[in-house]
Amino acid sequence: MPRAVWLLVIGMLVSVTGNSFLWPLNAIYIHDYLGKSLFIAGLVLMLNSAASVIGNLVGGIFFDKIGGYKSILLGIIISILSLVGMTFWHGWPYYVIFLAILGLGGGIIFPSMFAMAGSVWKEGGRRAFNAVYVAQNAGVAIGSALGGVVANFSFDYIFLANLSMYVVFLFIALFSYKNMADGQLGQSNVLQERRTIRDKSKFYALGIICAAYFLGWVCYVQWQATISSYTQDLNMSLNQYSLLWTVNGAIIVLGQPIMQKILRKLGSQNLKGQMLVGFSIFMVSYGVAGFADGFKGFLSAMIILSVGEMLVWPVVPTVANQLAPKGREGFYQGIVNSTATGGRMIGPVLGGMLVDVWGMSVLFIILIFLLLVSFILSYFYDRPLKKQSTMTS
Repeated sequence: MPRAVWLLVIGMLVSVTGNSFLWPLNAIYIHDYLGKSLFIAGLVLMLNSAASVIGNLVGGIFFDKIGGYKSILLGIIISILSLVGMTFWHGWPYYVIFLAILGLGGGIIFPSMFAMAGSVWKEGGRRAFNAVYVAQNAGVAIGSALGGVVANFSFDYIFLANLSMYVVFLFIALFSYKNMADGQLGQSNVLQERRTIRDKSKFYALGIICAAYFLGWVCYVQWQATISSYTQDLNMSLNQYSLLWTVNGAIIVLGQPIMQKILRKLGSQNLKGQMLVGFSIFMVSYGVAGFADGFKGFLSAMIILSVGEMLVWPVVPTVANQLAPKGREGFYQGIVNSTATGGRMIGPVLGGMLVDVWGMSVLFIILIFLLLVSFILSYFYDRPLKKQSTMTS
């Protein structure tokens, strides 16, 4: 793997470790410590995700216009300012404001990180995005493990830990990412050329796969929202809940080499097949979670979920990079990241409403149905490409 990709991997690891001190515990903090309802907690998380959606789109456009280096620095500075405020003022309603600003800053960073990985290692294909994805999950494992322990002492330390990691990330970006920017701005930019893209089949394919991605995230985010509170109702401790995310990250990091060997033997270019298998495994995971009544049951569901996640999540940015016209890589990655963030935005509110009206059992049934829709969309996502190929042949 090129040195530039390693530097991006390290930066992603540091930033996500910082974020993971906080994000798995957001709903619990709002509900149990600030005394707000699950519906209100869902609205707060929705606001955070809405700001992140805006950041994703802005970050993707900025990558194409000013390069990844400046875009990442902008996102880091916004994030640090919000975390400074959150460290000193994390009561109601200041927590809501700073959490939204943090979503904006983080949203600007991530599409630039993924797009930069694709730019500096074009021949790497899926491996570049997979490396960044593994770094994300290593950060989740480390941050979640430490976050549960720190939260048991005081939530105040959570905000300070997050801030400290972002300061480290700032120095990594300042001294490592500037040299990566030279090759990006020399590329042809579709926005500058102002030419109409006649072949829209790739954009339609991206839209279909993003719809599947969106529904997948609506389901996935329930682990951070409704399921997290549900585990507390079943008398699971914060340490046990945080341990679930530690296991998730550890499985993904340690299991990737094994997964890569399996995929190479089966044909690593069959991206659609990987998504179909992944969404099928997701459905099994939520079926197991629906019958869980304690830590062991949720641990089993999380292990299954982690395997499916390894197959689905890295594939979508890889497909987006393959579909993107030259000069629009950042924009396409921004769309993908916005789609995931949109799922994280809608998911907590939708899940909270469904639980309030029908309860957790019905929620799990609906989640499995949504994942079935994702499976079907993934199966047909390349139909516009085949149709266009037939028309031009």
